[in-house]
Amino acid sequence: MCAISLSRVWSLLPARYHCGYPHQGPPLGGGRRTGAFKQAIGRSRGGRTTKIHALTDHCGRPLVLLLSPGNINDIAFAPTLIARVAPITGLIADKAYDANNLRRLLAEGGAKAVIPSTTSRKQPIPYDRIAYRRRNRIERMFSRLKDFRRVATRYDKLGRNFLAGAMLAATVAWWLN
Repeated sequence: MCAISLSRVWSLLPARYHCGYPHQGPPLGGGRRTGAFKQAIGRSRGGRTTKIHALTDHCGRPLVLLLSPGNINDIAFAPTLIARVAPITGLIADKAYDANNLRRLLAEGGAKAVIPSTTSRKQPIPYDRIAYRRRNRIERMFSRLKDFRRVATRYDKLGRNFLAGAMLAATVAWWLN
């Protein structure tokens, strides 16, 4: 076990740290700045953005909501969404969720995947076009959520406050549907 004295540590630090108090820096408690990723804020061409990932039932009522920074791809949170609900019988998703590992996860759970293939796939995987038409239900759910100004324009700094507002809007949407 190696121990370094405090005077040795001070000599390793740059000269600007020698002025002031010896215990400078952020607090070690829970009030420390955690960064934009933890608050689900990402940078993209449109500015600072947040994505809401949702899983709905067959009627379009939201079951699970998750937040992520806007610069993270959609499929990264798909396994987390699926794990948060009871076993599902099917999943209707858009081309952003076309990946072999997600299809394999759904097949292991006994769920039917209705996901169109991306144009970059050499061998397109067939899907049920009639069932895919029902994907508009989740689009209508997001439209209902965006009727609430707090969800449409994120004014909340903290991710938990924004998610609470989105959950409240989802509860109202569930009740109205």
